Amino acid sequence: MTPESPARTAAAYRERLSLPWWAWPAALITGAILATELVLGLPDLPGWLPYAVVLPLSVLLLIPAGRLPVAVTADEFQVDDARLPVSVISDVVALDTAGKREALGVGAHPLAFVIQRAWIGPAVQVLLDDPADPTPYWVVSTRHPVELATALLEVSRRERAARPG
Repeated sequence: MTPESPARTAAAYRERLSLPWWAWPAALITGAILATELVLGLPDLPGWLPYAVVLPLSVLLLIPAGRLPVAVTADEFQVDDARLPVSVISDVVALDTAGKREALGVGAHPLAFVIQRAWIGPAVQVLLDDPADPTPYWVVSTRHPVELATALLEVSRRERAARPG
């Protein structure tokens, strides 16, 4: 296998959907309350043990939630481990908080692919044109919807222009 050129593999857009700062203290407070409940409910247990177990566990459970990568490369749109070839993107809509709520509301398509984080207001809606795939669109949370939509449209148009036919 030959390595691809840097221009072909470099990301046109990259973002990590991280947790807000207040999630960490909230997790520690919740863990401390749970550990206190365990100490009070199980008096035979050493008093320090629930704190030593529950507090680190409450922090460790947040790590995967705050590490979701979103990237646009020359070939695909990557959201965590999901990959979408840019050749099937027909349009991209940048959504504000109200638009995201509407896109995910009652009228949402049941086969839509959704990666949303409640603590991130805006999103993008990526409309697909792939007859082999029943998924009509993707909705992905992002802190920079205009930049992500622009990058997706640029890469998609470049891919469609380079396609023979």
